[in-house]
Amino acid sequence: MTKSISRQPGVRSTLTMAPQSTTPLAERMAAGKALRSTVPRSAHAGWSPAPDRPDPVALLQAEDTDRLADLVPLRYARMLESPFSFLRGAAAIMARDLTHTPTTSLTVQVCGDAHLANFGAYATPERNLDFDVNDFDETLAGPWEWDLKRLTASVVVAGRSNGIAAGACAEAAAAAVRIYRERMRSFAKLGYTDVWYARVDAATVIASLPRQEARVARKRFAQARGHDNLQELRKLTTVTGGRVHIADDPPLVTHVSDERVGNRVPELVHAYRSSLPDDRRHLLDLYTLVDFARKVVGVGSVGTRCYIALLVGQGTDDPLFLQVKEAGPSVLEHYVGRSRQLRPGKRVVQGQRLMQAASDIFLGWGDVDGLSFYIRQLRDMKGSIDIAALTSSQLVAYAEVCGWALARAHARSGDAAQIAGYLGTGTALDQAITAFAQAYADQTERDHAALVTAVEQGRVVAQVDA
Repeated sequence: MTKSISRQPGVRSTLTMAPQSTTPLAERMAAGKALRSTVPRSAHAGWSPAPDRPDPVALLQAEDTDRLADLVPLRYARMLESPFSFLRGAAAIMARDLTHTPTTSLTVQVCGDAHLANFGAYATPERNLDFDVNDFDETLAGPWEWDLKRLTASVVVAGRSNGIAAGACAEAAAAAVRIYRERMRSFAKLGYTDVWYARVDAATVIASLPRQEARVARKRFAQARGHDNLQELRKLTTVTGGRVHIADDPPLVTHVSDERVGNRVPELVHAYRSSLPDDRRHLLDLYTLVDFARKVVGVGSVGTRCYIALLVGQGTDDPLFLQVKEAGPSVLEHYVGRSRQLRPGKRVVQGQRLMQAASDIFLGWGDVDGLSFYIRQLRDMKGSIDIAALTSSQLVAYAEVCGWALARAHARSGDAAQIAGYLGTGTALDQAITAFAQAYADQTERDHAALVTAVEQGRVVAQVDA
């Protein structure tokens, strides 16, 4: 009989991550291998919707009550674009579905939304360029399998959305699992501090890729290095009467007044200041907040309160853009319990610091009027891959890099040796997770079609960006 965190929706299980073990490596790997007797690796292959699976559109609409009403139609418009866009906005649906799949009960800090578009390049405090998970709105302590299954499902869904053949999509999903498995075994053999120092940097990524894919990655990383506050100043601001301010670009960037936050963003930034270490607080104090505006971001985040704040230091040639983003409960909390009873913004920040090799120097959190936010630089050498443009060979290469980054992130918080022992050196898990990814891609396409029908029937209102 297989184990799972929860077989019944609404049944909560409080998960905590155990301290790293001092048990010898061989014993921990053997303990992981022993889990195959209760949770065979082949058990991960299956997916079929539960008989009482709710209407996916109803699950999405249940989230609307916590979102800004004027942005909800835009959220649905973005989800309509393709099954992959739908998947990006459907973390709550997949979280519920994953509770009906087997797990080993080996817990890590999970991303909770580990699809292909939530990986990318960013600047470390040392101004190096790393590749890593880059979205943590749903992060929580949970089963490692959930992140890996969401990643591989997204690989297949994205590939199909791009018109890539089924065999190539399966190859890419299997590649992500294989690299995750191989890298986890490598991390298991390292000391804990060595795992903590490990990173997936730009140069290493490029060196690991075939020639054509390496050329594309080199170009993307070069573009990311050009993304800085001065570039954002040119893109996002205008000058009126000698005063620099953020330019409106409705409905994506607007100086609208929210009924709860209103003009209290300066108050929020001040509250966030206390979450920073003393040295970063000193650096922040050198800048003055001059303007802020609401900015629509992503797919799954559309409708949550998100702002950009412009601060200036020594004149307008020394700008600092901060992203101020609302954090709510993780979609996983209903199934695995809250982690350490943290405020949502602090949960996101602590999860990010635990999973990422290095985090933004301005990363912190703050609350206002009962709402919780996390704050970071808007675009500090950040870069991403255009998922919709990936060819079959590029999809395979990108899936491998994402699998590598996910293994490193999980190894920092979980028992890499037990997970590696369970994964093994053969392809049994690769094949099983790939089969799941293909089956769940079918489910995602059905759910996307249900949203299309709901819009056509007028049950859901979808409105394009402009």
